[in-house]
Amino acid sequence: MKRLKTIGWSDSKECVRLIDQTLLPEEIRYIYADNLDAMYHAIKVLQVRGAPAIGIAAAYGLYLGVRDFGGDEGDITAFLNYADERAAYLSTARPTAVNLFWAINRIKKFTHDNSAGAGDVNTLKKLMLDEAHRILDEDRKMCRAIGERGFELLKDKPCILTHCNAGGLATSEFGTALAPIYVGQEKGVTFKVFADETRPLLQGARITALELSEAGIPVTVICDNMSAAVMATGQVKACIVGADRIAANGDTANKIGTYGLALIAAAHNVPFYVAAPSSTFDLSIPDGTKIPIEERGREEVAFWGEKKTVPDKAEVFNPSFDVTPSKLITAIITEKGVIKPPYTENIVKILG
Repeated sequence: MKRLKTIGWSDSKECVRLIDQTLLPEEIRYIYADNLDAMYHAIKVLQVRGAPAIGIAAAYGLYLGVRDFGGDEGDITAFLNYADERAAYLSTARPTAVNLFWAINRIKKFTHDNSAGAGDVNTLKKLMLDEAHRILDEDRKMCRAIGERGFELLKDKPCILTHCNAGGLATSEFGTALAPIYVGQEKGVTFKVFADETRPLLQGARITALELSEAGIPVTVICDNMSAAVMATGQVKACIVGADRIAANGDTANKIGTYGLALIAAAHNVPFYVAAPSSTFDLSIPDGTKIPIEERGREEVAFWGEKKTVPDKAEVFNPSFDVTPSKLITAIITEKGVIKPPYTENIVKILG
C-alpha cells in the first residue's frame, strides 16, 4: 500500500518538508519551509491543509519562527517574549481549524514551562523542536487508533461516501476519516468510496481521489450536488468526514458542504460519522454558533482555473466551512473512543 506523506522534518535540510497540495493531482511536488513566513504562507494558501496537518505545521512553524532569535543566548525572558510575538503572528494564518491554535499554545506552554531548566536559549530551541517532533509522532498514533475504532463501525458497510479530504494528506500520514478504510485494506476488507468533489477548491476530486487511487482503493468522484441521487440508489451504507473544530455539544465545523451532506444522509437513514483526534475538540465553545467561520476570496468561486465563471457585478459568498449540528451526527470517532449521543455528557466522559 502506498500512502503519500504530507509533512515531516528534514534533518539534512533542517526544515519542514511538505507536499504542495495546491498542485495536486497534476503534480506531486515537495516544498521546504525553513522560516516562519514560509510556513505561514503554506498554511494560508492551503499548500498544507487539514486540521491535524495544520497543527503539525504550526508546531514546526513556531520553532522556525524563533530559530533566528538574535538576542543574548542567556536572555531567556527576551526569547520568551519573542516566541510569544511569533506565536501571535502565526495564529492569524487561518481562523477555523482549532488544531492551529492547539499546537501553538502547546508549544508556547511547553517553552515557558521549560524555560527555567533549559539554561540558555539554544537549549530551549532544541526542546521546542523535540516537542514539535512529538506532536508529529502523536498524530500518527492517534490516526492509527481512529482507523482501528472506525473500522469496527464500518466493516459491514462496504460502500462509503466522504466529503473534502480527511485522509493521509490532511494529517501526518494515515488520516482521520479515511483511516478506517486504510485499516480495512490491511485486514483484507475493500471499501468502495464515493468522494464528493468539494467545491470550490475540489479537495475531494483532487486530493481524496488521488490518495485513495494511489493506495489501490476503488474511488468514484461525484459532483457535490449528486450525493442525494447516489444515496437514493441505496449503494451508500455510511458517510464519514473529518472535522476542523468540534464544540462541547458535538456541533462540528468541517469543509463547506458537510452540513448539507449530513442532512441528505439523515433523509436516507444513512449513518453519518465524524472522525477527529481529541486535539480538534474545543470545549471552551458551548456550541457551533460560536465557531468562527473563515471566508475566503472571491476568485475561488468566480473563476474555474483561469476562466471567469461569475460576472463582475455579481456578489460572491465563500465560507470555507459550515457547522453540522450534533443531532445529525451518528457518532464521533476519536483515538480515545467512539463518542455517541448525548454528546455534551459523553465527550467529557471519553476525552477526560
